[in-house]
Amino acid sequence: MADEPDFTLFSNLAALVADAEEGTITSRVIYKDDRLNVTVFAFAAGQGLSEHTASRPAVLHFLSGEARLTLGAETQQAGPGTWVRMRPNLPHSVEAATPVKMLLLLL
Repeated sequence: MADEPDFTLFSNLAALVADAEEGTITSRVIYKDDRLNVTVFAFAAGQGLSEHTASRPAVLHFLSGEARLTLGAETQQAGPGTWVRMRPNLPHSVEAATPVKMLLLLL
């Protein structure tokens, strides 16, 4: 497409969303088109996303902090650099043990 840029660059993903205040979760959609939706989340310690599913394949990439990640029946610890691809409709949840920043890609 003539109007579409050749690339999209973010030099610091974690800086795109402010740290979450105590008791909150914040998010910012940083890119969206008909095939990809990219959101950066910030969780305060103790906050999270309760079990849910996504109708599309998804990727979680943890940028900072420590979290408990439940994927189907399995629980994993997630920290900086943790990367997960999930099939559509996989029940999952995230609970931040410390302040966390996470990138979500819905494909």
